[in-house]
Amino acid sequence: MPDHLHGILFVKEKMEKPLGIALRGFKQSCNRHYRELVLGQTPVQSVALTTQQTELQQSALTKKDRRGEDRTRGLLFARGYNDKLLMRSGQLETWLRYLKDNPRRLLMKREHPDLFRVQRDMIAAGTTFTAIGNRFLLDRPVKLQVQCSRRLNDADIYSTVSRFLTAARQGAVLVSPAISPGEKAVMRAAFDEGLPLIYLQENGFTDLAKPGGARMEACARGQLLILAPWEHHNEALVIKRNQCLQLNDLARLICEQE
Repeated sequence: MPDHLHGILFVKEKMEKPLGIALRGFKQSCNRHYRELVLGQTPVQSVALTTQQTELQQSALTKKDRRGEDRTRGLLFARGYNDKLLMRSGQLETWLRYLKDNPRRLLMKREHPDLFRVQRDMIAAGTTFTAIGNRFLLDRPVKLQVQCSRRLNDADIYSTVSRFLTAARQGAVLVSPAISPGEKAVMRAAFDEGLPLIYLQENGFTDLAKPGGARMEACARGQLLILAPWEHHNEALVIKRNQCLQLNDLARLICEQE
């Protein structure tokens, strides 16, 4: 990609050292050759120092010369990286498709940057959210909360889905955290039909977060807004009952907002 690299590493036998050390060595070597070949910088030569005084003088000179230095200069690769272990069946195929589709998604983000950028401190219904997607869905005049009892049977869910889809086809924006089976069925059916949705979720966004898969397509169409009232966490947490109630209450307040 223009500003980053994706790859899949296959480890087929036990390594003597952690994989992270191998990756660090790869990046350091690339940085060194980048400085030599592209920036024209001469490699720093090692000099044997013979006395403790010389070492101290050299150390002091080095520190003095590096004051105010831009530590990112000469770095082809930034520090750190994101990795994911592919352990389950089907994950490799999923990531191969992801890598193949990456250029197209980049074009979508460049064509519609505001729809993919994490927006912080967005206020709706008196609450501050982080958000991704079409914020102007909040300004639509008709917004309907999708909240369904867990006691609904299949026939009830079918009827509920039909009722909400009819309203959404007429211009209503459906708002829900999609927690119960009925709520999930409604939001999924509306999503598949390309109807406008505001989805509330428990986990917040990192600065580099972006929607994945079909959600990216929906954001590009301006169909989707994802709101998160709480900070991001890396742990896979089970949503608590009081959080479910809070999210449903926020959905109601958003729909009542003029």
